[in-house]
Amino acid sequence: MKRYRNGEIWDFEHERIAVGGAFIRENSIYNVNKMSHSGRKVILGIDGGTTSTVCVCMPLIPFTQPLPDPLPVLARAVAGCSNHNSVGESAARDTLEQVMADALLKSASTRSAVQAVCLSVSGVNHPIDQDRILNWLREIFPSHVRLFVQNDAVAALASGTMGKLHGCVLIAGTGTIAYGFTEDGREARAAGAGPILGDWGSGYGIAAQALTAVIRAHDGRGPQTSLTLGILHKLNLSSPDELIGWTYADPSWARIAALVPVVVSSAEAGDLVANKILHDAVQELASSVKAVVQRLDLCGEDGKDYFPLVMVGGVLEANRRWDIGNEVMNCISNDFPGALPIRPKVEPAVGAALLAWHFLMRECHEERLASYYS
Repeated sequence: MKRYRNGEIWDFEHERIAVGGAFIRENSIYNVNKMSHSGRKVILGIDGGTTSTVCVCMPLIPFTQPLPDPLPVLARAVAGCSNHNSVGESAARDTLEQVMADALLKSASTRSAVQAVCLSVSGVNHPIDQDRILNWLREIFPSHVRLFVQNDAVAALASGTMGKLHGCVLIAGTGTIAYGFTEDGREARAAGAGPILGDWGSGYGIAAQALTAVIRAHDGRGPQTSLTLGILHKLNLSSPDELIGWTYADPSWARIAALVPVVVSSAEAGDLVANKILHDAVQELASSVKAVVQRLDLCGEDGKDYFPLVMVGGVLEANRRWDIGNEVMNCISNDFPGALPIRPKVEPAVGAALLAWHFLMRECHEERLASYYS
């Protein structure tokens, strides 16, 4: 897909052909009544992770109205990894542009209808990262569109707090990060530096330690473990020696992290090595949250103040007897009894759209105040 500069339009924005109340593009038919509805305004929320990227298109809800339940989602599109540290900047941009175009196409909207975009993507770790992505987004969208770029953890937090930036979020999927905000806007983070710098407790970290344990056992440098048979069976390999070729043939983070269920199954069956890996992961994840909470003083002077703790990611899902998320929460509660665990009811991409809505509302309010006092 070509990338276009600001002022030009994507193919589907000018290839619509009205045919008896519908328009057709590449054999896809959409009801014309779903089109911009006399200038229907929309917002885009994008959650870009290491495994996949999701974009949702939502109507712009009037600021004078409460957020409806359920939230209206006009369209949802999914693409691959958009972490520039994982796949490179060019591939990440192509993925992000594709998923935004797909969401607008599915919602029968165009970029001229977009009022705000919140792009929350992993790998945004510095203002330089934000500025680079903002400059790229400005090439795509008209000048009236408000653009916001955040780390993907911020959208995950917003998915649990319905767009309000207060509390702490722990993400543990392919990667991991803890991110927190105070009500007055201070923020802090821990972990999230990628596997080379130690995303311990993440899906990648758990699986990488399991692979290491298998190699150590095979060499005689470590204890025997049922992880050996479990992983070889999962990968359809016959010997631990073949793990070297398998690992480096495609060392993508998500591919490695997909082995986490094998580790959990081995731990549930009583394997000591697998259990130690998971116990270590729990301690690492809990320590990330504790670091953020302490730096922001979310727990108050006595350590008992209430604050939301949003928990997101496949590693934390409570669907096994060895419940990593529950163990992490127990560990955190020992130090911070006021932590209120939240499992979001909406996905992080919707959280990003809610952030766009809140950011846009705040900017409009500030502009009205400035106009009033000028």
